[in-house]
Amino acid sequence: MTHEPVMAYELVVFLRPLLSAEASAEAPGCGADAGDLEQAVWLRLLERLGTDGPPPDPPGWLRRAVRTEARRTRRTARRETALTGEPADAGHHDPERLALAAARRRALRDAVRRLPGRCPRLMEALLSPGDPTYREIAGELGISQGSLGPERSRCLGCLRRLLTSEVAAR
Repeated sequence: MTHEPVMAYELVVFLRPLLSAEASAEAPGCGADAGDLEQAVWLRLLERLGTDGPPPDPPGWLRRAVRTEARRTRRTARRETALTGEPADAGHHDPERLALAAARRRALRDAVRRLPGRCPRLMEALLSPGDPTYREIAGELGISQGSLGPERSRCLGCLRRLLTSEVAAR
């Protein structure tokens, strides 16, 4: 009978509080649950015990393993995108989807042009693909940057009422 399972158990008992603290500290920064980080590190430790045996500096190894898992989680999160609309296999180049999107953009731009006062210019600036800053928009329109927010809010309210009445009329 070998003593390896007892040694692994003692290592787990010894490292549990440190792993809990390290995972709790790293989890918010990588957008993961602390329990998920802990589980990933325990798995790495078990893999290591099966191949190379226990690390020479278990606390140091554990800290590095937690940070490695946190980095891996952050990288994965950056590459993943949330599914908020159509299924993932629906093509973005689907002719029907492209035509509908173009029709929605045309309808929005048509409605924006019918807004009162400075609203058409303001909304066009806000919808600009160049994504100008409030400072740039205020300079372009000749208004103060501080009045841009209230003006934007008023224009969006007008646009909302205009589009609601058009949808209701259909």
